[in-house]
Formats: sequence, structure tokens, C-alpha cells
Amino acid sequence: MILDRFRIDGQVAVVTGAGRGLGAAIAVAFAEAGADVVISARSKDQLDEVAGRVAALGRRAHVVPADLSDPDAAAALAAVAVEEFDRLDIVVNNVGGAMPSPLLDTTPEALTQAFDFNVANAHALVRAAVPLMLETAHGGSIVNITSAMGRLPGRAFAAYGTAKAALAHYTKLAALDLSPRIRVNAIAPGSIRTSALEIVAQNEAMRTELETKTPLHTIGEPEDIAAAALYLVSPAGKYLTGKVLEPDGGLIIPNLAIPLPDL
Repeated sequence: MILDRFRIDGQVAVVTGAGRGLGAAIAVAFAEAGADVVISARSKDQLDEVAGRVAALGRRAHVVPADLSDPDAAAALAAVAVEEFDRLDIVVNNVGGAMPSPLLDTTPEALTQAFDFNVANAHALVRAAVPLMLETAHGGSIVNITSAMGRLPGRAFAAYGTAKAALAHYTKLAALDLSPRIRVNAIAPGSIRTSALEIVAQNEAMRTELETKTPLHTIGEPEDIAAAALYLVSPAGKYLTGKVLEPDGGLIIPNLAIPLPDL
């Protein structure tokens, strides 16, 4: 049965930024497909709620409240997975972000911070995870969450867009270095209905602009990204590595302009 290829029964996944939004949806989707999960974010209350959803599906979730802007904290999650569940098959680097800022207001330090949070921390977890994946599962799959703004030009996104573009290319480089036993892919979401989009979703004019400029004329749901992640890590996606999926509603230009004046 083709649907059996989307099962990941008995596997163990680490998902960062899993307290809400994309990370929570991915963790729950993995549990529904048969995996146990290590989930990490800052808020224990949010993680506990996600863990409850995982338990309701008959799977196990281990909660790790942590500040994942610290690369050591991110890297430590790999060992936690093996300690708790005796193996590690899947890593999802979902934590990241950077606030929009005009180019001339974006300091070199801000650019460095965006790179560290979005790329260096992902690399720290990958370096820690790969030896354990090879030892305990004889292989595995890594998914990095980038962004449509890593390929689309938009005002005020110099730090965020540059960091996400770097993560997308890192994905391709890592895929070659780690093949054939570890597959590495990425997802570049468009506008997804999460807390990060809450202000936009509540403003009718902004929401209308966003939807109108999206070819599919709608905002995505976290489950759209979770489905893409499940495809990439499951046997259904076993012939993909070094690729970036773009579940973004068909975007070819940014769908919400930040109103910055011309110089």
C-alpha cells in the first residue's frame, strides 16, 4: 500500500521549536505516523500540551525546555533522544527567525545573530546527531525549515532572508557530505497561519493583500508543512536528498510588502 510508505513506526525524532506552530504540528504528525519524539522550546507549558497530543496518539514525547539560541543546548538534544528512546532517526531544525529591519539599520551584529540562530545552531545539532543516527539507526533523515524569504527579495529582510538562504544552501552541502546514509532536505514555507502571522491575520486589509498576492489565494496551515516534513523523512521520500520543498501557495514575489520609503 502506498500509504504505508508514509509510516515511520518505531523511529525517534528530535523537533526543535516544537512548543507551537510548525514544530508542534510536525511533532504531532510524526507521532501519528508512528514515531516517538523529543520536543524542545522555551515554554514548558506549551511543550506539555504538545506532549499530551502525542500521548493521545499512543506515542511517547520527551519534553526538553531550553533556550535553543544556545548551540550547546541544541546539540544536547541528540544525546537526550538516545538516552530516552535508545535511538535517533530524524532531526527537524525548526527553531529560527529574525525581526525585519531596514537594511541600513541592520548592524553586522544583527546579521551575525541571525546566522547563528538559523544556521549555526542547526549545524550544532546536526554534528551531534549524525554519529548517533549512524550508530543507533544506521542512517536517518534531517529536515531544515527555511523560508520563502530565503529566495524572494523583500525590503527589511536582509538578516532573515540571508540567514534562511544560507540554511537552504547548507542543506545541499550537508546532503552531499552525509550521503548515502543520511538524507538532508529542507522546507521553505510561505505564509503559514501561526502566531508569527497573527497580527497580519487579524488585520483585514493586510490579510487580503497577503491572500491576493498568493497564487492559491489562501494562507497555509501548519499541517501543510507537517505533511511535507513527513514525506521527506519517511520511506515515501527515500529518493530525495539535498532538495528544498516550497509549500508556499505558489509565491513568485513577496506577498506582503513592508512599507519602507525609498532612499
